Amino acid sequence: MPDSSLRSDVTNSLIRAAFGADPSAGPLPESDVPVERWMRAVAWGARGHYSRSRAELDALTRGGVAEPAVVSLAWSTQASLLRQLGWHAVASGFDGRALAVAGTGPDDDVLTVEARCDALTGLAADALGCGRLALGRRLLDRCSEYLDAHAPGELWRQHVRRHWVRAELFLAAGDFASARRHAETAAEISEAAGSVRHHVKSDLLRSASMTGDSDSGAAARLAADVLDRCDRYGLIPLKWAAAMLLGGVTSDSRAKAVCKECEALIRARGGRFRI
Repeated sequence: MPDSSLRSDVTNSLIRAAFGADPSAGPLPESDVPVERWMRAVAWGARGHYSRSRAELDALTRGGVAEPAVVSLAWSTQASLLRQLGWHAVASGFDGRALAVAGTGPDDDVLTVEARCDALTGLAADALGCGRLALGRRLLDRCSEYLDAHAPGELWRQHVRRHWVRAELFLAAGDFASARRHAETAAEISEAAGSVRHHVKSDLLRSASMTGDSDSGAAARLAADVLDRCDRYGLIPLKWAAAMLLGGVTSDSRAKAVCKECEALIRARGGRFRI
């Protein structure tokens, strides 16, 4: 992303919406700057506006106007939208394109490193969703080769995403304690970065890791808190996931109703669930 001293008001506004303290900010400012269009797409996707998000991303991947790092980020974001709805195998093709565009050689360009890490982390999440845990771990190890040269404060979002997928891999393997450690680290980094959305998702994973406890009360309370925060900020895909988790650990009828409401809204906004 641009150096803070070079950021425009539009850039700052979109950073707050996509990665900062104001994910429900609106209306999102218009922009023809590729990296700003990508941030608009991220912000729309976080709110469950799949059609609007894809329109921005399609313009970046087909228009030939964006630099390779931004094109790579756009492909990774396309993959993320698919993965949210269960299309992990399809998403892997988009993440593969993202990695091909970003390349795998040494590079001092921070945006390229960000894009490369997003692609590798996305591929790891795709592998996890297809039941290929060992492949997911190897892909995260490849990501670490690029990411560990940078402190969490430099590439905080990439560090958070790596911890998310680590946590999910451990959850899939039944290691709830290790999953919790990674979820807690992601929560700490995202809170320090001031990202509401990333902190909310980290807490959702913390809640999931607590379902391994003999008493599900703590998991349920945190899931309910996450659901309320998602509702406050209009984070519909995360709200749906939180309601799913809450419904799984309690007999809360509200959770089931919220799931159905979110599913209907997501479909109305262009999302298509894999059945």
